[in-house]
Amino acid sequence: MTNDEFLQFQGQMKAPTPGQSFANDPENPAPYEQAPRFTNIHEATYYLWTEITDPEIYLPIMETLQDGTPILDIVQTMLFGEFQRGAWNPDLMLMLVEPLSYMFIALAERLDIDVVIYNGELEDEDADEELLGVKFEESRIEEMKKAAKAGKVPEGALSNQMKEELKTLPKLPSLMDRQTEEVPEEMQEPAPEQSLMAQPEGL
Repeated sequence: MTNDEFLQFQGQMKAPTPGQSFANDPENPAPYEQAPRFTNIHEATYYLWTEITDPEIYLPIMETLQDGTPILDIVQTMLFGEFQRGAWNPDLMLMLVEPLSYMFIALAERLDIDVVIYNGELEDEDADEELLGVKFEESRIEEMKKAAKAGKVPEGALSNQMKEELKTLPKLPSLMDRQTEEVPEEMQEPAPEQSLMAQPEGL
């Protein structure tokens, strides 16, 4: 999940052009114009949990959080992307903002990652945020910030099953490990040669 993808989704998160639905092909409706796959918040929440803890998604997202990407940026990107694919309707999408945010806070806390909740947080700007086209209450964002600072999400934010699965997730490679992996082998400095005057090993 890259910054380009965030910008692409954010550019799409605008109200549709008036009358646009009348121009769409009724024989080939878009996924979000059909019945959603999820109508139950608990089922939708666990679906998101399985998605963000998938090995191919989990570590890249944690690295993105470690690099300072705000949680709410990732949240709205994921929720809107799933909405476009027909996972849920707009009402359920908005209801999932807090559950998904607390999932990320819990995952980050396990890896000792200091997270940023929203853009402008570090500059102490107004905490009112517009998410998915709707104003998100400052008090709710403040609760997220407190949870992140305390390293503890509210009771009930994670189900018992999620808590158990959380214990089995892999740790994030250290920064030094990541730097070593990123440097091609041929560009890494060779190990120093042993001096001919050095004492032989085993003596």
